Amino acid sequence: QVQLVESGGGLVQAGGSLRLSCAASGRTFSNAAMGWFRQAPGKEREFVAAINWNGGIRDYADSVKGRFTISRDNARSTLYLQMSSLKPEDTAVYYCAARVGSAYSAIVNDYNYWGQGTQVTVSS
Repeated sequence: QVQLVESGGGLVQAGGSLRLSCAASGRTFSNAAMGWFRQAPGKEREFVAAINWNGGIRDYADSVKGRFTISRDNARSTLYLQMSSLKPEDTAVYYCAARVGSAYSAIVNDYNYWGQGTQVTVSS
């Protein structure tokens, strides 16, 4: 069982930065591939970024490449998403997700555990 709690969301102006955190409980964090997803009102949940168990492999959606950075600290059981050059279209609820015992994925249904989400709002 893995419990995930996101934090760090908020309201920011376009061009600004935010860092999201996802604190995980349970021993399996260091064995889990992790991902960030987001969901805007009226839209489906979409992939943002993913990272393998040791941080050696990272993947990003084209829409955030060069602006967002995913990282993890296994000693602290924490996942991060550093977001820079934010745009109004980045406004969404951001979720972290864990995929235990498997490789990272960009597919929503591949993930076993989800956090409750944190709201990110980017004003123009």
